[in-house]
Amino acid sequence: MKKASLILGLILSNLLIFGQTNKDIKMEQRLTIITLGVNDLKTSIDFYENKFGWKRSEMSNDDIVFYQLNGLYLSLYSKNELAKDATVDSLGNGFKGFTIAYNARSEKEVDDLINAFKEKGVEIVKEPHKAFWGGYSSYISDPDGNLWEIAFNPYLKID
Repeated sequence: MKKASLILGLILSNLLIFGQTNKDIKMEQRLTIITLGVNDLKTSIDFYENKFGWKRSEMSNDDIVFYQLNGLYLSLYSKNELAKDATVDSLGNGFKGFTIAYNARSEKEVDDLINAFKEKGVEIVKEPHKAFWGGYSSYISDPDGNLWEIAFNPYLKID
């Protein structure tokens, strides 16, 4: 116990000597997982797997589904359970204040995707159009009203 106190004291004194405080700690600039709270997991799985053509990750189970994207995961989880976990109300009606974007490599790819989504019965919220900022943009909705922008941005480099 005495040894642990001595080590902790040395660490704290070094932090003070070099001027490092908790205020100096910064979160890395990255995103790991976007979790969507969904009303019906099976309906959402059908949407993402049969409309988008995505394949779920091996980490998925009966309660939560993960889709590995390029550098991050999208997960689907019960809206009520997600709200309970976050200790907030699960209502969240109307516009959620954010969109998720898929950036295509051309205007033609946007058109092709939107036409394919129409054939699959996906709700098209906004038809593709030239955007004021110089790109080409459209919006679709998933079964829970999450908005996906399907866009071509000539200024954005896609790896």
